[in-house]
Amino acid sequence: MRIVRFLSGGTEHLGSLVEGDDATAREIDGLLLDGPAGWNLTGRILRVEQLLAPLVPTDILCIGLNYREHAKESNSEVPDNPMLFIKSSNALNHPGGPIPIPRRSTDIDYEGELCVVIGKTAKNVSKAEALSYVLGYTCANDVSARDWQKQKKLNGGQFARGKSFDGFCPLGPWLVTADEVPNPNALKLRTLVNGRVLQDHTTADMIFDVPTLIESLSSTMTLRPGAVILTGTPQGVGAARTPPVWLTPGDTVAVEIEGIGRLENPVTAEA
Repeated sequence: MRIVRFLSGGTEHLGSLVEGDDATAREIDGLLLDGPAGWNLTGRILRVEQLLAPLVPTDILCIGLNYREHAKESNSEVPDNPMLFIKSSNALNHPGGPIPIPRRSTDIDYEGELCVVIGKTAKNVSKAEALSYVLGYTCANDVSARDWQKQKKLNGGQFARGKSFDGFCPLGPWLVTADEVPNPNALKLRTLVNGRVLQDHTTADMIFDVPTLIESLSSTMTLRPGAVILTGTPQGVGAARTPPVWLTPGDTVAVEIEGIGRLENPVTAEA
């Protein structure tokens, strides 16, 4: 199922998109984290007037340097363990929501990513069992202020500051339930800016696949229901290009993942 959180008639709803019609959804009586077994699909069909991020995450957990080709273009060694950083909740953004270019940075980059949504409490989970803890998948854009991420004079090198500006974590357009994605590491992923394809690869290039990420993260922290894992980005980021390609007001950036959907956001100047 494709599960949407959306506004209709000025009220927030949860629903399952009607097959073949992305503009209407069958209302779900229940909460997202109730999972399919706890959802009651009503007979009420609602018009999807505005898509919201599929959920408000309990935690936004992000993995750096998780694609082999991206590590190469970054002139970085392949890590021995998953590299974790965290985005703050103010970064959450909706499908179609504007990505604001902050006043204190001009080096704004895109990173198309597969996002894993955890559906139940996970602690010390084995790789073999890991996917049973996944509620579903969505698209993510790990928008990054590269200067704040890297420059020492801006306290760069910690990642979180440069990754946590307002609106820097668009998610969506919907959540595809885990049963429809049997292998999350066999999906095509593309990122486009103004229609130009800048990232075009496959999740098979991940250094640490999705089960490994869940096993690793849950070995040192409890993954709570509603936590999301941004699983890293493939090669083709703006910072690695010559000259660099930075997002600017007026741009449109889209992340497309096979079997999941297309997440599109305009880029604007910060108000």
